[in-house]
Amino acid sequence: MYLLEMNHVKKSFDGQGVLKDISLSVEEGEIVSIIGPSGSGKSTLLRCATMLEKMDSGELLYLGEKAAWNGPDGTAVYAGKEKLKEIQENYGLVFQNFNLFPHYNVLKNIIDAPIHVQKRKADEAIREAYDLLRKMGLEDKAEAYPCQLSGGQCQRVAIARALALNPKILFFDEPTSALDPELTGEVLKVIRSLADLQITMVIVTHEMAFARDISDRVIFMADGLIVEEGTPEEVFTSSHERTQSFLGRYGDGYGSLKN
Repeated sequence: MYLLEMNHVKKSFDGQGVLKDISLSVEEGEIVSIIGPSGSGKSTLLRCATMLEKMDSGELLYLGEKAAWNGPDGTAVYAGKEKLKEIQENYGLVFQNFNLFPHYNVLKNIIDAPIHVQKRKADEAIREAYDLLRKMGLEDKAEAYPCQLSGGQCQRVAIARALALNPKILFFDEPTSALDPELTGEVLKVIRSLADLQITMVIVTHEMAFARDISDRVIFMADGLIVEEGTPEEVFTSSHERTQSFLGRYGDGYGSLKN
């Protein structure tokens, strides 16, 4: 059984097709990177997967449980509020711009949802939060506020916050795009450490070397379509003209048949 399934997903904005019949599935423990040019629909796909955007049509399942399906008129119908709340506990999302609560300190940012959404005991949530901060190299920042942190530190807090909910699958939407180049490495290092823990991840990224190194599977999107997918080796040495055109912009042998 797949952890995540999306079947024949379509999404338009103002009559402009952004997702054009997209289907994908993710197995437990798998790391999938989604690459492609700006405007290809990558972030919209993640937002539909996490129900921040509603699909126009298509099917969305987590562990075989249907979150959305096509109704009689061919448009997407979503499950009831309680079922969706149950399904949403399966995943976490790390945004481009951190989305931390500015008026909460780091610790409260991490423990807020476990206590108020999952109804976990405060002492348990606090203990786990400190464990996560240690893993992120931020154990001394528990009382700091987001405005007192660097962008890289904020993104590591955002990752800790997502992990605090014990999700089965973690989505990353361009996790380094808002960071200065020198801060990108520290966030990518944290994500690599999660791979060692066999956490299921779907990562939208423009970091090609990172995607090639960390992924079990790479999906290349362009113009609202999945152009191709496969192992990193298959995609990064692809002879497909559209894939080569995109990867060729990054140099380092990408977009060629050289290894």
